[in-house]
Amino acid sequence: MQTERHPDHPIDQIFLDRWSPRAFDAAPIPETDLRTILEAGRWAPSAFNIQPWRFVYARHGDASWQAFLQFLDPGNAAWAQNASALVVLLSDTVMPGDGDRPDLPSRTHSFDAGAAWTQLALQATALGYQAHAMAGLDFDAAARALEVPERYRVEIAIAIGRRVDPATLPQELRDSESPSQRLPLRDIAFAGRYPRNKAAAAA
Repeated sequence: MQTERHPDHPIDQIFLDRWSPRAFDAAPIPETDLRTILEAGRWAPSAFNIQPWRFVYARHGDASWQAFLQFLDPGNAAWAQNASALVVLLSDTVMPGDGDRPDLPSRTHSFDAGAAWTQLALQATALGYQAHAMAGLDFDAAARALEVPERYRVEIAIAIGRRVDPATLPQELRDSESPSQRLPLRDIAFAGRYPRNKAAAAA
């Protein structure tokens, strides 16, 4: 059963509706829907408008589907095989020069790619899908399988699909198949400086 989520302050409902389920229906996702979801990621903000994110994807059942499942951890592959699409999010670790400035290492490529992930996930929710990001994968194997250029970093894998009854999952996953809660805003947002008591607790 879906857990109720209640914000501390008024926010748009889509932020509460977005979460990361594992029970998907394996139905084909129309190319138009997937491209709309990726298009939302394309419009994310980035430092100097470098747009370092790249998306490599497979739709359920296409020629590359099994290759994507192979580099996921077995625990993730067991449920992600029922997603409608798998997307690997990459980021460019190099900030390209502009004539007078040489290429430089980027300090914000992962941060910017995270913004693209968020917009992708929210657009998926708006279309009636959910997107579940997975860090449980063999990053080197993914880079090899997808022929990722050396300057790009594999950030995360993403499963996209429509939710189904959690009874389709193994028992150990059913128990956690509900939206997670969040820390209270008072525990993460501070006016003026970081509180000394919070700093001591984190040490």
